Amino acid sequence: MASYVLGLSAYYHDSAATLIKDGVIVAAAQEERFSRIRHDPAFPEKAIRYCLDEQGIQLNDLVAVVYYEDPKIKFSRVISSFSSGGLKCGRVFLRTLPEWLDWKINVLLHIDEALQALGLGVAPKVTHSQHHRAHAASAFFPSPFENAAVICIDGIGEWQSTTVWHGTGNKLKLVNSISYPHSIGLLYSAFTYYCGFKVDSGEYKLMGLAPYGNPVYADLIRQHLVNIRSDGSYTLNMDYFEYLYGERMVGKAFEKLFNGKIRQPESPLTQRECDLAASVQKVTEEIVLGIARYAAKVTGETNLCMAGGVALNCVANGVLSQSKIFERLWIQPAAGDAGCALGAALDYAVERFGRPHLRTDAEDAMQGSLLGPAWSNDYIAAFLQKKGYQAHYETDDQLYNRVAQHLNNGAVVGWFQGRMEFGPRALGARSIIGDPRNIEMQRTMNLKIKHRESFRPFAPAVLEEDAKHYFNLREYNPYMLIVSEVNDSIKNPQLKGRKQNLGSINEVRSQLPAITHVDYSARVQTVSEKSNVPFTRLLRSFRKLTGCSVLVNTSFNVRGEPIVCKPEEAYACFMRTEMDVLVLGNYVLLRHEQPVFSEKTDWREAIPLD
Repeated sequence: MASYVLGLSAYYHDSAATLIKDGVIVAAAQEERFSRIRHDPAFPEKAIRYCLDEQGIQLNDLVAVVYYEDPKIKFSRVISSFSSGGLKCGRVFLRTLPEWLDWKINVLLHIDEALQALGLGVAPKVTHSQHHRAHAASAFFPSPFENAAVICIDGIGEWQSTTVWHGTGNKLKLVNSISYPHSIGLLYSAFTYYCGFKVDSGEYKLMGLAPYGNPVYADLIRQHLVNIRSDGSYTLNMDYFEYLYGERMVGKAFEKLFNGKIRQPESPLTQRECDLAASVQKVTEEIVLGIARYAAKVTGETNLCMAGGVALNCVANGVLSQSKIFERLWIQPAAGDAGCALGAALDYAVERFGRPHLRTDAEDAMQGSLLGPAWSNDYIAAFLQKKGYQAHYETDDQLYNRVAQHLNNGAVVGWFQGRMEFGPRALGARSIIGDPRNIEMQRTMNLKIKHRESFRPFAPAVLEEDAKHYFNLREYNPYMLIVSEVNDSIKNPQLKGRKQNLGSINEVRSQLPAITHVDYSARVQTVSEKSNVPFTRLLRSFRKLTGCSVLVNTSFNVRGEPIVCKPEEAYACFMRTEMDVLVLGNYVLLRHEQPVFSEKTDWREAIPLD
């Protein structure tokens, strides 16, 4: 009889559920994909229902339900934080304490009741892991390594913000840690806030903005904000931060240090924000390298696993990869708090069922991170027929060749195939794709499709066997989490030595201009049958037609919206934007053949900006 373990993360951001069967990951999804609320922190009811439905089981079939953090330890940190802040925390303290006393301190009982209310049987009593242990478990246990050093860096867990672990076989041992209020993640979020972006959402924008700037403030950051030690540890100077008081990240002291006010959201960007982004990015990379050197020294391992929100900083990951501190690097694709649902479940399951994927030829246990729901061609056909939407059914071989032709002709294609991705990246299941050779493609996708800021770069998906022809890679990465430089052979030599800034946005920097960032970097996704068969076959068809093994790959959504989950959402996104072609399973829809599309409300008002 199969043994199932359900892992949950909830009530902060990116709530999620994950299901493990006899040590094998069988389902995982974020609640936002079902609720359509970006970074939804709510109890993951819909994600739980999906996980159980995927295996045809109910709650009474579970052997354990594991929550991703320890509420009592977290409460001790909250009380300590308020005590340290004194009177400045008074208003926030009075607002938040009743909620803690009402249910948060007893969140496990609250979850027991919420599970019971689902009407899906009786679940085992909820137990808990700890936040950073869940991160570490999500990083090491699904990895391809028997042994490895493990680094977890985020904003904050219960107390810890940075941890180093040693993973050996089925065991994880904590080696060292740094705790709140000292945190690289919160340092980066402070600059995110200062530059006018949303905390816990806009950090990737800051990372994308950094290459347009120069790190002219890096020394100021090192001198006043963070003390970086030779052993990889660090401390923040709390005189310049206000997150301890609970209402904002930084205030007047920070503004005085950098001689400027906090940028208002959606106001024009200036070169100053680019330079601030470049500066904190540079310092973050230095800190990550220091921690990595320490982890290599104390564990003696040559492989590294990573998780935590800072592990989504693919630029820092690229610097770490190129540093050769470790021979191999593996990063959990759902590195943020959603991945803690997976880690919490694995923390329980691995001790009892081991790590089955290590006994197979699988690259890792994540199955390409394609762990969400799928919709059959029969379902898609019924949906299209009911709505009267025009579509062309294609057999597999016809499908890939036909879509490759559309791409070669300059079309922007919505690509909806198989199981949905788990984690923040679209990996060729819920993707918008285009021809990277097209010099207008980045502008078109940003402004007419995604409705987002023009400085934002796009990622390339490349056939694994051809990846090193285009990119300076040390290792393959199917999860789009490591930035690499494009090879010299495809760079535009006319731009050599030119200074980069906001005015460089529209320069043609390589033979693949749509995926080459201003500093010649690209967030590469390597694609093979091991991670995604349909996407691999499409890339091969495109290569056969054009000689190019690369496609632009961005998430199937508009700015502020979660990645689409269902065919209905994919169609709505297709018609709200200026995409040319939509592919739902084996059905190809052309925009000009569709009936007039109207909605009762304006989606721009319903979807808040990220």
